[in-house]
Amino acid sequence: MQLTGPVFDALARGDLAGATATSPVPLTAYLTGSDRRGLWKRRSRQVAADPGSAAWVTGIIWDQRHLLAVGTAGYHGPPDTSGMVEIGYAVDPAHRRRGYARAALESLLARAVQEPQVHTVRVTISPANTASYQLASQYGFVKVGEQWDDEDGLEIIYEIPADRR
Repeated sequence: MQLTGPVFDALARGDLAGATATSPVPLTAYLTGSDRRGLWKRRSRQVAADPGSAAWVTGIIWDQRHLLAVGTAGYHGPPDTSGMVEIGYAVDPAHRRRGYARAALESLLARAVQEPQVHTVRVTISPANTASYQLASQYGFVKVGEQWDDEDGLEIIYEIPADRR
């Protein structure tokens, strides 16, 4: 479920009521938690600078059956000059181990395959996040390096060609 600049702005402020008022779906307190705030601040600035990036960046993992926002998923932005997109996903701890991360990953990969300008899909995972690594490895992601992220610390970089089926 894609979001807009006003929703990103409200989430960045921790304003759940304001975010829900402008969101296409009801949102949950998990989305305004302190661990999500940095994400929303980045997306708010990003979409303000490049409104077209809103179609690519973090959205809501929406459970249609239960009408519930269960996490976040999306790309870090549009494809870069080499055709690489980086994906990210996070599931509310209260809703983990129910297939939401897998569904989000599959949806993001399906879109990447359909976008002619996307050649490579990347995911970065903390070495301690075994569940995310195990999920990504099932889709053929392979380690291509490491990086330091000021917010998340050490991350292992995994990639897969976008046209891999």
